[in-house]
Amino acid sequence: MQNADLIIRNARLRQNRAQHGREQPVDIAVSQGRISRIGPHLQESAPEEIDAARNLVTPSFVNPHMHLCKVWTLSMMSEAALLAYQQAGMSGAAAAIDLASQVKETYHASWIEKNARRAVALAALYGTTHMRAFADVDSKAKLEAIKALLAVRDEFRGVVELQVVAFAQDGIIKDSGTDSLMREAMRLGADVVGGIPWIERTPADMKAHVEFCFDLAVSFGKDVSMLLDDSGDPNLRTLEMMAAEAIKRGWQGRAVAHHCRAMSAYPQPYLRDLLHAVRQAGVAVVSNPHTGPLHARIPEMLASGITVCLGQDDISDAYYPLGRNNMLEVAFLASHLLWMMSRNEMETLYDMITVNPASALNIPDFDIAVGAPANILVLDQPDIVEALRFHGPPRAVISHGRLVDLRRISELAFTAGSG
Repeated sequence: MQNADLIIRNARLRQNRAQHGREQPVDIAVSQGRISRIGPHLQESAPEEIDAARNLVTPSFVNPHMHLCKVWTLSMMSEAALLAYQQAGMSGAAAAIDLASQVKETYHASWIEKNARRAVALAALYGTTHMRAFADVDSKAKLEAIKALLAVRDEFRGVVELQVVAFAQDGIIKDSGTDSLMREAMRLGADVVGGIPWIERTPADMKAHVEFCFDLAVSFGKDVSMLLDDSGDPNLRTLEMMAAEAIKRGWQGRAVAHHCRAMSAYPQPYLRDLLHAVRQAGVAVVSNPHTGPLHARIPEMLASGITVCLGQDDISDAYYPLGRNNMLEVAFLASHLLWMMSRNEMETLYDMITVNPASALNIPDFDIAVGAPANILVLDQPDIVEALRFHGPPRAVISHGRLVDLRRISELAFTAGSG
């Protein structure tokens, strides 16, 4: 008798870390897009059944930080921006942004959409079902990136859910006309207001940038994502500004901070007070340690109870030449860069690419639990350590209750040309 849409058999869950390797396999039934039953040897039948072969089954991956309008643009420019961004101390990060902006003079929605489609297909292939995707909005890019990413968002709906960020990459105060373009981007349907206040010229302008983003977010009822303090300069303090503004506006839990690399240079007393403010504001932090030589203070943030996530950040653009949109690969790299090597730390890294970013992006009920939306991965390994070791594609991806056609997705990822 058929009474489920899909069943995963012989699945190993990660619910009890203390009993690693001794968990009994379970079956997971999916009906009408949600998990309907979990238990050993379920009697239901379904038109689609997947044998997990006692491998790990977990929530799918969430990428909270992807510059989707820039993917595969490195070949369109010199490596000057890349070198400036990566140099010791990241003192050239602001100059790198100026250098990288040159490619936007040729921005057009047609080729941006083509490249973005390939990157989103890669995400699905490697098990990501939700992504926060940044689209530059400024006097050079205009609204071309927004138009392209909104089209890709609609195309992949139900496979990879995109939250499109209208992102003022070149500043708001110093880039005349960006404020009106940002408003228009939100009217077109962008999901999130994005800012980068640290590149403004003065602290007053940085504060004005933050205030504008929250004004816009509140007026449209949207969340906020900001790239903050992405340099080794300990005088950069825009994370503090964001936390204060989130509390002032009642936007706790609706603001996400990205990069925050200057945190690596903050004195301990200031860092302690800052982390308390960030936690009080409900601000989640996304770190991308593989894309730059500095990174936020992840152990201290975790110890403070802050929601910390990992992001892919870039794929072959002016800031990072590699990347596959593979969140297991991101966690694998982070395990080395952050020296998180114990089993428990690797479990935490896995949280940072699944449940933590889901919480940060306000994706509800993101869990392997009865009643939860069925966003599920069937891995090819029995535990987290092995999954990180090989960081390959999963054997099956279920997005919003449906089995993803990985053959078709692979064709999109690897046959669609770039540039």
